[in-house]
Amino acid sequence: MSTLETVTVPSPIPEPAEGRTAHHRRYLMCRPEHFTVSYKINPWMEPAKPTDTAKAVAQWQMLHDLYLELGHEVELIDPLEGFPDMVYTANGGFVIDGRAYVPKFRFVERAGEAPAFADWFRAGGFDTVEPEEVNEGEGDFLLVGDTILAGTGFRSTGDSHREVGEVFGREVVSLNLIDPRFYHLDTAISVLDPVEGAANGGPQRANIAYLPGAFDDASRAILEERFPDAILVADADGAVFGLNSASDGYNVIISPRATGFEKQLRERGYNPITVDLSELLLGGGGIKCCTLELRAAGDSEVDA
Repeated sequence: MSTLETVTVPSPIPEPAEGRTAHHRRYLMCRPEHFTVSYKINPWMEPAKPTDTAKAVAQWQMLHDLYLELGHEVELIDPLEGFPDMVYTANGGFVIDGRAYVPKFRFVERAGEAPAFADWFRAGGFDTVEPEEVNEGEGDFLLVGDTILAGTGFRSTGDSHREVGEVFGREVVSLNLIDPRFYHLDTAISVLDPVEGAANGGPQRANIAYLPGAFDDASRAILEERFPDAILVADADGAVFGLNSASDGYNVIISPRATGFEKQLRERGYNPITVDLSELLLGGGGIKCCTLELRAAGDSEVDA
């Protein structure tokens, strides 16, 4: 562990409150050995601003080690030189029930990542599906219960929403992002309950947190109707990538600067744990960006 004061973990981690269960998760991550900001494809990236690769690795390592401490599995994909954004593995695919839908990146700077992720999935025994449409994986596709929330407006196209529905045979709800700061859906929505249904040990209905101002009026109306009990996060917390978080149903890993969101989570019985990925935010990524969920065949969340 580095000497940076970048992670706050209760010791020992408290037992989940009644109604909250920490579920075992399996994640794919990529060590940011080649991290830098050498081009600009989102509003957060400023190539003229110096980056510290060693600091990025140290912060990433804290997140990696925290997942292991919480009892989760972490798989690693080898970083490729020349692809500094490969650390953001959430964009590397979308995985449900052992099937992996591979990305097709919008920008040429990231296009070379897609074959590496496809090869990793195939080697891991996943049923790997090559896309026809532009999509950026779990950056824009979030599984909530049995429904896929799909983002568009900046990266993934609407046609990819049709395609992802066909690949997984699930309902897809399209949501339009309008604020360029929140260019992927996982920067504006956090899935708080990865498992749905009492029979699976989860709540009756999986819940989310989201930033209302990131969406157009029609999308906000959809979210209000489908998730009446959602946590509505303030812009101040969204702007520090507070919603770019990872949850096992009880422990929610968030940015230490998202103090309002942290309070909201505690009030709802979740256990927020803060990890500082400030260096990786220089590339426009946070906790969820660095975390791709690997849902194996038969995982309970896809049987809800």
